[in-house]
This record gives sequence, structure tokens and C-alpha cells, in this order.
Amino acid sequence: MNPPRTLRRRLTGLLLALVLLPAASGCGDDGPEAAEGGDRAVTFGYIADYSGAAALAVADRQGLWDEAGIEPELKVFTNGPLQVQALDGGDLDFGYLGPGALWMPASGRAAIVAVNMLGHADRVIARPDTGITGPADLKGKKVAVPEGTSGEMILNLALREAGLAPDDVEKVRMDPSTVVTAFSSGQVEAAAIWYPLVDTIKAKVPDLVEVSSTTDYYPEQTFPNVFVARPQIAEEDPELAREVTGVLKAAGDWIAAHPEESEKVTAEFLDLPPEQLAGSTEHVEVLTSAKLTKLTEDGTVAGWFDELAGLFEEMGTLPEPGKAEDYYLGDLYTSAGKGEHR
Repeated sequence: MNPPRTLRRRLTGLLLALVLLPAASGCGDDGPEAAEGGDRAVTFGYIADYSGAAALAVADRQGLWDEAGIEPELKVFTNGPLQVQALDGGDLDFGYLGPGALWMPASGRAAIVAVNMLGHADRVIARPDTGITGPADLKGKKVAVPEGTSGEMILNLALREAGLAPDDVEKVRMDPSTVVTAFSSGQVEAAAIWYPLVDTIKAKVPDLVEVSSTTDYYPEQTFPNVFVARPQIAEEDPELAREVTGVLKAAGDWIAAHPEESEKVTAEFLDLPPEQLAGSTEHVEVLTSAKLTKLTEDGTVAGWFDELAGLFEEMGTLPEPGKAEDYYLGDLYTSAGKGEHR
């Protein structure tokens, strides 16, 4: 790892503000400015878990930012909507969104520049003493679910499969950690949640029933997490957007070729014990840039986003879903990384 960059990334006080002030002031209407040494400076948001940080960790370790002539200021967030707010306010240039926040690009608030990973971790689970074995058995049952997350999305897919409406079950809105407690203690009959929290629940309720899985609906329906940009950057500085996207594509290809090593690299990046992220790749699918290019060109990726937009409309979070072609920059993705790096 390049020590100077790692130190810059981890500084949080006055020194960081002084060093990166030109980049921060360049995130307004005039776009990112050049950093010290002539590199282009960009601000990039991420979430401190495997999916949310792996590509940035690998880009740092492999020197991909240096190769592209880009100096990133990385900012950690707890969720995707906060990053979209920062994009709206000009405090971020690029960011990372999980599937539960994809209604925000679909509403025009961000532009998707790349698919990161496909999530296969979400489950609808039931307690063994409830008689629930399939989605149809959820009718009338009390189901714990974190609102506006991929957990709610998998629950709605399961209900749709069974011909049920969202109000055919009693949704109990909880944060993820409370879902674990409520399910384990029998306060609810079912839950919509994801791994590794399902593993935590299984330690207390080992004979729980997995009613529905993300993989049940793949490949027609999938839960991608993505990288996004401020629409102004994509429109006004497409070269920079391609350069950043090229870095993300190269990082994704490295992860696809070295999944277990990528867990260790990400743990180091996040200052976590390696065992904390061990096995993270079991519930995600990392597609190579060649595969994603093919799926972009044949319309598959846009189809994923359109299907999700329909799901968000059913959930009431996206009253008027747009078409993926309006917010997924597929042409930019397919052209990125073709020699524009310095």
C-alpha cells in the first residue's frame, strides 16, 4: 500500500481539511480541481463494510488511482441516502449505494456509473413453530423488516410470488439489530433480513426456515449495489467520469480474480481484524467488467434497474419510476478504461 495515500485517507482533523480544501471547494458548479502534483481530485463516498469498500480498498492497494492520475478524498457514510444528500449538496462527486437506495437514482438524484456486486444475501426467514414454509404462508403473519432496505425488497418479491399484497402481512418496522432480537425471542413470526445477520439469528434459532432468497429470482431480478456520480459531473466532465469508472472496473476485475484476498485487503483498509470479513464473498457475485459490458450492451443491466424501479413503485418509495436509460450511464461504462488513463 502506498503509505502517503493511506495516511491522507485516514487523517480526520485540520490537516485533512487543509490538504484537501482545493478538492472540496472544487465540488461545486465548477467541478473537481487538480490536486497537488497535477492529479485530478475527487471526493468519493463509501460504506465501511465489504461490498461498500472493497473496490476502493483494492484501487488503493493496486495503485489504480495513481495510474489514472486521480487523487481521491474518501469519506465514510453509514448509508446510501446520506451519500445522495451529499451529492445533492456538492459535498461528494461519487458514492456507493446498496440496492435499498436505488430508488434515488431512479428518481433522478444520481447517475449510476457502474455495477459493483450483485447481492445474494437477503432472506425471508420464519420461526420453525409457525407453520410457515413458503411465501403464501406469510399471509396474516407478523414480519419484522428494516424499512426501505433490501430486506423489504425481498419480502415484497416473496409476497408478489405468492399473489399477496404488502398489506396482507403485518410489517413490523425495525432497525436490523432489533430484527435479530425480535426474531430470536419470538416477538415476530418471520423476518426479512440478510447475511451475516441471518447467521447471528441461526446461532439462537438453528432450525429457522428460509422462506425466500434473493437467488430465487435471479437472473431476471437481482439486487445490485452500485457506484454513482453527481449528474453534473457525468454531463460536464465525462472524461473524468470515465477515468473514475475505469478505476472501478479494474478494481472489480481484480476482486473477481482474487476474492479471498480482497476480503483481507478490505479488512486492512477498514482497520478490521481479517476474520471479521472472512467469507464476505459467499453472498455476493462479482462480475468481470467484460461480463458487465456484455450485459450492459444487451440490455440486461438496464432491465435489472427497471425491475427494481417497479418494485420500488409497489413499495411506495418511487411514485413515478423513470427508465434505466435515463440514469444508468451504460455507454460511459462500456467505454471506460480504454486508454484514457495517463
